[in-house]
Amino acid sequence: MEITRRHLLSLLSAAGVLTVVSPPRWAGASDPGTGTTGLLANTVDVFAGTAESNARPEVAAKLSAIDQTARTWLAALDTARDGELFNGLPLGTSDPNLNASFQHLYEIALATRTPGGAPSDLDGDVDTQRRVIDALVWLHENYYGDQAQGYYGNWFTWEIGISAHVGKTLALLDEQVRAYRPDLVGTYVASMDAYLRNGIDGDVNLDSRFHTGANLADITTNRMLQGALLGDEARIRKAVEDQLTVFATIDPYALRHGNTDGYYADGSFIQHHSVAYTGSYGKALLTRVVQTLKILDGTGLANTEALVPVVQGWVTNGFAPLIFEGWMMEIVKGRAVSRTTSGYTDVAAVVEAVVDLTGYATGADAAALKSYVAFIRSTSRAALNPTTFVSPVTIARYTDIVDDDTVQPADLGPAHRRVAFNAMDKNVHRRPGFAFALSRSSDRISKYEYMSGENLMPWFQGDGAHYLYLSGQDQTEAYGVDYFTTVSPYALAGVTAPVEHRQTIPQLYGTPFYDNPGHPLEFTASSESQNTYVYFPRGTNGHSGGAALGAYGAAGMVLSSDAAYAAKQTGILPDDFVVYQNVTAMRSWFMLDDEIVVLVAGIDDGAGRAVTTSVDARISAPSDDVSISGSARDGSAWSGPGTGDPLWLRYANESKGTAVGYVFLTSQQARVALDPVTRSRRVVRTANPDTAVTKNVFDVSVSHAAGAEPGPLAYALVPNATEAQLRGYSPAGPIIVLANDTRVQAVLHAGLGLVAANVFHAGWHESVGMRIEGPASVIVQNRPRLTTIAVSDPTMGRDTVSATLLGRSLTKVAGDRGVRVNRSDGNTHLEFPTRQAYGRSLTVTLRG
Repeated sequence: MEITRRHLLSLLSAAGVLTVVSPPRWAGASDPGTGTTGLLANTVDVFAGTAESNARPEVAAKLSAIDQTARTWLAALDTARDGELFNGLPLGTSDPNLNASFQHLYEIALATRTPGGAPSDLDGDVDTQRRVIDALVWLHENYYGDQAQGYYGNWFTWEIGISAHVGKTLALLDEQVRAYRPDLVGTYVASMDAYLRNGIDGDVNLDSRFHTGANLADITTNRMLQGALLGDEARIRKAVEDQLTVFATIDPYALRHGNTDGYYADGSFIQHHSVAYTGSYGKALLTRVVQTLKILDGTGLANTEALVPVVQGWVTNGFAPLIFEGWMMEIVKGRAVSRTTSGYTDVAAVVEAVVDLTGYATGADAAALKSYVAFIRSTSRAALNPTTFVSPVTIARYTDIVDDDTVQPADLGPAHRRVAFNAMDKNVHRRPGFAFALSRSSDRISKYEYMSGENLMPWFQGDGAHYLYLSGQDQTEAYGVDYFTTVSPYALAGVTAPVEHRQTIPQLYGTPFYDNPGHPLEFTASSESQNTYVYFPRGTNGHSGGAALGAYGAAGMVLSSDAAYAAKQTGILPDDFVVYQNVTAMRSWFMLDDEIVVLVAGIDDGAGRAVTTSVDARISAPSDDVSISGSARDGSAWSGPGTGDPLWLRYANESKGTAVGYVFLTSQQARVALDPVTRSRRVVRTANPDTAVTKNVFDVSVSHAAGAEPGPLAYALVPNATEAQLRGYSPAGPIIVLANDTRVQAVLHAGLGLVAANVFHAGWHESVGMRIEGPASVIVQNRPRLTTIAVSDPTMGRDTVSATLLGRSLTKVAGDRGVRVNRSDGNTHLEFPTRQAYGRSLTVTLRG
C-alpha cells in the first residue's frame, strides 16, 4: 500500500500528531482496560501471553522454553561468586555482562507470569518474583545507580538495552513491586533518565545522531512503558510524539532534524546515516513499532489506526523484495552478515511482525498480509519455528493463519520484478527460479559496515558484490556466515579488487576500534570520526544508480576508494591511522529475463598493483557432486578448473540441483578454480565460535597484470542455465555489447527489443540511433508501434536529463508528468525532469 508524502507529512504536523496522540482525557480513568493500567496489561500479554493463547497446544513449546531458561538462570543466580549476580558474568567493567544480568532477571520474571499453560511452580511464585526484585535493588546499588561510575563501553547498553530489560521486568512484576518495594520504579526511572546522555534533560533529543530510526523506536517504547509504570500519561504521549517521527518517509531534500535514518520512498532503509540496513536495524524498527501498536491497543492513549498503512508499506515495498524463499538477502544486513544466525532467522522476526500486523489491517490489506505469511511458509527452504517468536499470542495467531484453508499463499509483489533501491545503492532482480542482489556504494552510502569485532574483512562488500540466490536451495549452504568465512574477501562474487593483503581493525590496533581521543578528530569508540573512517566509511564516487523499466533494470557505478583514504591524502588523519587504496573503474549491470549482463571498463590502479575481477564465487559442501563444463572461444571443450579464453562456462551442483552459466561477451583469459577451503568462523567475527568450516570454493575470475593496460570485460550470468541454452549465445547475439569504455557502457538484447546504457561523463553520447546527455542511465524497449524509455540520474544531482531518438518522429501517449517531447528534423527530443527525483526512474511511452 502506498502512503502519499502529503499524508505522511500530515501525520507529523501539529494537527496530524493530534490524530494519533490522544489528549489527556484518560487521566484518572477507572476502566482497567484504558490508560496506563491498560498499557501495562497489554505489555504483560505481549511477552507472557494470555490464558487463552497459552492454553493452545502450539504454544506449549514456547512456554517450556521460557520455563527452562528461567531455571537455568536461577541456578546461575544460586552459584554466583563475588562481583557477580549470575555465575560466569563478572560485573564492574563489562557492560555486556551487566546488560545480560538485567536480561536474565527479565527472563526469570517472565516465567512467573505465564498463565494458562502446563502447570509450573514458577508461574505466580511470589518468592521468585521478590528474589528478582531484590536482585534489581542489588544491581542498582552496586553497579547501575552511580552514574559517575557507569556508562562505560557501548552507549546502547546504557541508553537502550538495560532500560528495555528493566522496564519489562518491572511491568511483569508491577503488583509485587508496588507491595514490596514501591520506591523501586521511581529509583530506576530516575537513573534511566540520567543515562539518556545523548538526550536533553533525560528525554529524547531528535537532533541527536543517536536518537534516530530503530534506536529512537527502542528509546521511545521504553519511555512509554516507564510512563505506564509511573502513571505518567504525559510521558507516554511525549514518547508517542517522538516515535511518530520514524513513520515519516525520509525526504533527502527536506531533512527533519538533519536525520537521514529511516525509510525512503523507494523502499530503502538506512541506519547510522549511511548504512543499508533493512535486514537488521530495519527489522528491529519493524518489530518495535508493531509491539508499540500492541501495547497501546485499546488504552485510549493513542489512536494508532493511521499508522498501520505506513507499516504495511514498509513490509510491501521494503521487506518483501529482499526476502527470497524465506531468506533475508545479505545486501542489507551490514555487519550482521558475519553472525552465525541465518537469513531464515532474520525473516522469522519479520513474519512475527506481519502476523501481528494482520490484526490491525482490514479487508484486502489484512488478506494480503495473511497470504504473504503463508507464502513465506510455503516457499522457505527452512522450517519456520514459531517458538522463536517473542509473543505466545503471536504463535497462536500464526497457527490460525497457516491452518486456514481460505488463505492462499501469495507474494506481495510479482514473480517478475526488479527493485531499484537507489536511495541505499542496492538492486534486487527477481524471476521465477532465482533472485539477483547487488550491493553498490557512493559518497552517500557506506561501502560496508564493521563494528565491535563483527564483519572483520568487509572491504569490498559495497563495490559491486552480488548474490545469486537459486530457487530450491538451502541458502545456508550457499551464503550466510560460511560464504564470508571461506570465500576470499578480495574475491567476493562480482568484485574488482587489487591484489594485496589487508589487516583487520583488531590486527591493526589491537582493539575493536581506533582509539585516539587526544587527536583533534577525537577517535573514541562511538565518535563521529570512528563512524566516518572506521566503522562504515562511504565511497568517494557520486555516480551510483540506475534506471528501471517494467521488470528490467540497469545499474552503474564508479568504483572508488573510501572516505578514509581520501581524508588521509589531505593530512587530517593521524599518522598511525592505516588506510587502503581501491582501484577505479566504471561498472554496469543490465538485468534482463534470463541474464544479468555485466560490463567493466577503465580499470585503473593508482598504486600499480595487479587487479582481479571475480565473475562469480560459489560454495558447496565437500561431498557435493560439482561439475564445470563449457566451450573455449576456439571451439574446444572446457572441463573442470583451468585457465583459458572461454566462450561459455557452466557450474553445476548436481547434489543440490543447481546451476549457473557464464557467457563471455569479450575475449578474456579467465581462471576457473574449485578449491577446498577450511577456516574458522572466527575469522569474520571475534565473537563467533572457533568452529572450522570446510567448503569447496568455486571461483571464476579475470586477472589484470600490474602495470598492464587492462581491456574492457563483458560477461553475462545465466541462472539455472543448461548447456543447450548456453550454446545458443554467440558473438552475433542475442546479447550485443554496443559500448564498453569509460564514457558509455551499453548493450542490446535483440530478443527483447531492448537497449540499455549507462553514461558516465557529461556531454552528448551516441549509441544505436540515440543520443544521451550524460551522466545518465537509460533503458529503451521497442515494441510494435510503441517505444518506451526510462531514464534516471545516477548522480542524484541533475535537474534534467535529455535524450534524442535519431531518425524517428514519435508522439507521447503515456508517461510521467513533466517529461517533454518535441519533434524536429525527423528526430524526437526528450527532456526528463530529474530534479530531486533521488534516482527514481522517469518513463515515457511513444507511438510512431
